[in-house]
Amino acid sequence: MFEGKNLSLKKLDNGIVELCFDGPGSVNTLNIATVLEIKNVVDLLEGDASVTGLLITSGKSTFIVGADITEFTELFSGTKEALADAMLEVHGIFNRLEDLPFPKVAAIGGFALGGGFELALTAEYRVCADVAAVGFPEVKLGIIPGYGGTVRAPRLMGCDNAVEWICSGKQAKAVEALALGAVDTVVPLEQVRPVALAMLASAIAGDLDFNKRREEKKTPILLNDMERLMAFVSAGGFIAAQAGRNYPAPMSALKSIEKNVIMTREDASKVEIEHFADLAFTDVASSLVGLFLNEQAVSKKAKKLAASAGKVKQAAVLGAGIMGGGIAYQSASKGVPILMKDIAQQGLDAGMEEAGTLFGKLVGRGKMSATKMAASLNKIQPTLNYAGIENAEVVVEAVVENPKVKKMVLAECEALMSPDAILCSNTSTIQISELAEALERPENFCGMHFFNPVHKMPLVEVIRGKKSSDAAVAKVMSYAVSLGKTPVLVNDCAGFLVNRVLFPYLGSANGLIKEGVSFTHMDKVMERWGWPMGPAYLQDVVGLDTCEHASKVMAAAFPDRMQPSFKSAAEVLFEAGRLGQKNASGFYKYAPDKKGRIQKVADDSVAALLEGHVDASAEMDDETIIDRLMIPMALEMVRCLDEGIVASPAEADMAVIMGVGFPPFRGGIFRYLDTVGIQAFCDKAQQYSDLGPEYALLDSLLAMAKEGRTFY
Repeated sequence: MFEGKNLSLKKLDNGIVELCFDGPGSVNTLNIATVLEIKNVVDLLEGDASVTGLLITSGKSTFIVGADITEFTELFSGTKEALADAMLEVHGIFNRLEDLPFPKVAAIGGFALGGGFELALTAEYRVCADVAAVGFPEVKLGIIPGYGGTVRAPRLMGCDNAVEWICSGKQAKAVEALALGAVDTVVPLEQVRPVALAMLASAIAGDLDFNKRREEKKTPILLNDMERLMAFVSAGGFIAAQAGRNYPAPMSALKSIEKNVIMTREDASKVEIEHFADLAFTDVASSLVGLFLNEQAVSKKAKKLAASAGKVKQAAVLGAGIMGGGIAYQSASKGVPILMKDIAQQGLDAGMEEAGTLFGKLVGRGKMSATKMAASLNKIQPTLNYAGIENAEVVVEAVVENPKVKKMVLAECEALMSPDAILCSNTSTIQISELAEALERPENFCGMHFFNPVHKMPLVEVIRGKKSSDAAVAKVMSYAVSLGKTPVLVNDCAGFLVNRVLFPYLGSANGLIKEGVSFTHMDKVMERWGWPMGPAYLQDVVGLDTCEHASKVMAAAFPDRMQPSFKSAAEVLFEAGRLGQKNASGFYKYAPDKKGRIQKVADDSVAALLEGHVDASAEMDDETIIDRLMIPMALEMVRCLDEGIVASPAEADMAVIMGVGFPPFRGGIFRYLDTVGIQAFCDKAQQYSDLGPEYALLDSLLAMAKEGRTFY
């Protein structure tokens, strides 16, 4: 009946027709072209009196994963009115599909997310595979469902359930969707189609009242005061607290639902569209959509490089400390056997204990069986010698951050490894090209910088040294991908990318403390700005000993802008034996709460320790604090791009978000610069130029400002 690029319509038996989505990519999306083809199908079906029922299916393992996010940038670049008109047209098409005078059943065999699930909601019934998942992830992009999700979901599954799903961006398994009424039956994957056809036949025969089901989705919900209070007022406080001040979409979704549930479908649609269009033109939505696209691009690049090297079947790690033990756990948890070598039995015992604890938590949460845990632990082979190292394809050195020790261990290991194996270092600051001086095969050596804690942090920096070969880099990228990490390839310099741009930020923080700014106030300002923790707190979490060592490496490499002219507060506290969280005292004190979670509390003794090292107490407004901290960090990032340390703004922004928790809703440093405006940023930086070289404007930025260019 119809054959498009993204879907087809064909006749089955007894007047039933099948609408099958099967676009050219690996998954189905609701791009503009697909929506126009749906309109063509609706036009056909409205004029065909012989049709008795519609089966909606997918030709892929997924159903429809949502709208095509690559189209959002263009859609959101026009006017709000134009976007609202386009959304209203889509609602009209979906409403016409819903209103067809015969029953419709959606057969969901895999993911049905966002616009894909909204399309499924236009059908009267949904048959779902037990392996499928459904939901509305839109708030994670800074928007809300825009194809009728806030209208139909509350009427099908109740206001409270719809609010929870939509405002959290939740993705629910099939059994939960069934329990809440979002789908009508759950069956094994191979039964989805026959059961959907049987349900359609029952509706055609009159055994199922599909007209009543349809009307429920089109009419207002009658709520008494208590029901309204429970569904919206009570939820509002919780949602606001969970979302925070920087993410407006969840509260906007709540307000859309609260307002539209007492309306007819057509009026309710207008409310949803209004909220969607308002959000689409916020900086948050622009940043989060950009972040999604960056993530896709970075992941695609990494996987392409990894594919050229083949999968790593055996790995090894040298050192069973915090990082080495974490790497061993991560490797074993992803099914890659790993040799864990240390010079002390105590270290090996600690590494295995840590791995056992992490696996035990998975068992406790029901995400792993005890049998699987035992099998995974057996993939870690602890050893005090190098026996078996010749079988490793990738060896990660993770010993103490000392160049002499690292060079000795690397040379010792290289002599025993397979000549084709790749050796890499987990150093966080020492240049890879310097460490390579100790090796016979520097072409088989590069950096592989994990972030702590390894099992939680998604980023791995893969560092290309001056002599690192393409094959070595590809193999390490492959290993990182197999560990479930997102690797970003960078070129060699002190601190590489993430630490190089972090230390101007931390250095500026110590500068503000020296000037008399309260570090607790500074932390609160930056946390309100969006960082998960302020700079003083961050130094405690990283470890003041680690920060002091790294800051000296960075100061030696970039003395003009990273060598302080004073003894920093961090150094004073470190010399007093305060290491931060690791020994429960740093800028703050640390103690477990009733649930055993480590919490920071103010420590009055810090003021006495810093006396004589800080100026008299100084008041500084929030905007100045933000500028003083962010300008040096942003300028260093631009230098890294100019110098070719990182290949693109997308990779750089993903690295700081995944590596140090740069606020995701700001999209990364380059996205932040675009949002502020390059000229406006240059004007800000100019105000602080007398403070030192770390605030000096770069010719490349000045040229961008003059020419009106942006990073994205």
